[in-house]
Parts: sequence; C-alpha cells; structure tokens
Amino acid sequence: MIYLDNASTTLTKPPEVAEAVTFALKNFGNPSRGFSEPSLLASREIYNTRAEVAGLIGADDPLSVAFTSSATESLNLVIGGLIKQGDVVATTVWEHNSVLRPLYLSGCDLYFIDPHNPDFKVGTKFLVCTHGSNLTGDIVDAVSLHQNCQAKGITMILDIAQTFGTIPVSMDMADIFCFTGHKGLFGPQGTGGIITCGNFDFDIVKTGGAGVNTFATYQTKMMPDFFEVGTPNSHGIYGLQKGVQFVNRIGVDKIHQHETALAQMFYNGIQHLEQIQFYGDMSASDRLPIISLNISNLTSTDLAERLWEGYGIVTRAGGHCAPLLHKQLDTIDRGMVRFSFSYFNTLDEVVRTVDAIKEILKLSE
Repeated sequence: MIYLDNASTTLTKPPEVAEAVTFALKNFGNPSRGFSEPSLLASREIYNTRAEVAGLIGADDPLSVAFTSSATESLNLVIGGLIKQGDVVATTVWEHNSVLRPLYLSGCDLYFIDPHNPDFKVGTKFLVCTHGSNLTGDIVDAVSLHQNCQAKGITMILDIAQTFGTIPVSMDMADIFCFTGHKGLFGPQGTGGIITCGNFDFDIVKTGGAGVNTFATYQTKMMPDFFEVGTPNSHGIYGLQKGVQFVNRIGVDKIHQHETALAQMFYNGIQHLEQIQFYGDMSASDRLPIISLNISNLTSTDLAERLWEGYGIVTRAGGHCAPLLHKQLDTIDRGMVRFSFSYFNTLDEVVRTVDAIKEILKLSE
C-alpha cells in the first residue's frame, strides 16, 4: 500500500506514539482527580505534552495550551465562545466546514476576503481563517495578515489543522490557534487543542467537572481548565506528546523540506500530461505537500478507486469539506483527487504513483 492521504490523517507514525498510548492505557489514572501515582502520572504527562506543543509554536506558557478532541471541536469552542449574533466577522472561501458551519450557526454578520489581499469592513471584530488550504495546498501569509488585523483591532483565529508540524507556525501569526493532533503532529486521532496568545472573555459553551474548583457554580474562566471539561483523553494526549517530540527532534524545516520535495517530484512527473488539470498555485515558492487534480475523462471517485483497486494507492476524492472553494473552482459536480505527502513517504512511492497515473491515462483513452 502507498498511503497518500496524510492531509486526512497520518497513518504511519513514529513507533513511540503507539507505545505511549499502550503505556498510558496500562498506567494512567484520572488526571487532576487525586494524589495517587496513576493520577499524578497522567497529570504530569499531560503537562509535559503542553510544554512540547508550546515549544513547537513558541508559546512562553504551557498553560496557554488546552486540549480538545480535534481542530473541529477547538473551532466550535472558540467561535461559540467569542463570536456573537451580529458581530462583523471576516473569513475566506478556502475554509473547511469546521470553520464555516460554526460561523453560520453563530448568526454573525459574515463576509469573505481574499487572504492575499484583504479588504476588511469597518467594524470587523474577528477574522477566522485557515493557515493552509486542505484542498489546494496554498498557504496564507499569516504573519502579514495578523499584522493587518492588529492594526485594525481585529482578533485573528487561525485554523492550523493542516500546517502545525508540517510548516513553521509561530505565535506572531494569530491571537488564537486551533489545531489537531492526527495530521502533521503524528498523534492519535481524537486529539487536538487551542492555543491562546493573551486573555479572552470566552462565553461558557461546554461545562461540567474539571477536577478543580468543585464548589464554584460556574466553570472557571482560565486556561486551560476552561476548555478541558470532563475526563481528558490522557492516553491519546500522551501519544500526541511523542508525536510532537518527534517533530521537535527532526525539526519542522527538515520535515517540510522532505515533504515538499516529494510533492514537487510527483508534480514534475505528471505536469506535462495534457489530460490532467491541477488546482492551486503550483508556482508558489512555498506550499503544503498537497497536489489536487482531475483527469479529463474520469470523475474524481473513479480515479481514486482505480488507484486503490489497481495499485494500492490511497488518496482522497470528493469535496474535502471545502464547499466554497470547490464552488469557486467549478468542481462541485466532480470533486478532486488529493494526493498528500508525509515525512514517512518515499521517493520510490512517488515514482510508482506517477507510473500508475500514466498507465491509468493510457487505459482510459
């Protein structure tokens, strides 16, 4: 099998990730719920995971990192906790439904900007946008966008589901970051989080037991306890710690260099084929290791099925939860096939995938 669906979830992970989950299942108690060794062990390792995540993004305080089940939950909690009906909010057509649907639900006054050339309305309170498109692989210049927001008093919420661990992400890119653990961080599914830069008056949208302040009537509004209601996924968080440690040890720049080289090699091998249409800015100096395409006489699902059934190549076909970008690119009816590369993919896998596409093209003539 050649696994090229890493933008959905990384399948191959550092072996220590699975080892950590197994260890936690056998040894972790309920964190922040006691002074026994199993409880304290879980608490310590969750804090250590915060420290690893904080180190990766350059946050000074590990307690600015709160864990959730996914980037989707993170975005729901942040948008639901900050954005109110009637607030003027900017976003982009690049967005995943994990951004769009919570915004629609909020009842805000929503409008769309070009992330490369933003034109903000007067009175805009928030910008919620992705750092990198899960569909085209195009990247936003988040530093410049954040500087623009700061000059206008706009709070910027950045979806880093596709970029965290894959390209450098730093605290000067936004005010609030929402991330997932199972993609570029090589963690287990069911892990993710929120990173804040500063203090924000979130409304309570998720409440219950947190292991602290039991006798308070309402949830305590402090990071990270505010978002971490209920028993945490300590087993997954410990696995995430090992994934982030791997990224910190190898270095994001080295990971990005390898993944970019694979994607570029793949693109170079098929770009001359007239039957193929590519999506995104393939001339950009920097982009995610994602190549999305269509073949003229095949639907995206037909191509993905042929790659899997005939060659054991895993891709992603369809709409990719990015409806507005598909509408802009006129691909609602056919979707796209996305090839997304990871640090654990190889040059040989790229060569075999290029050969497979060429053979499919000959057979479909």
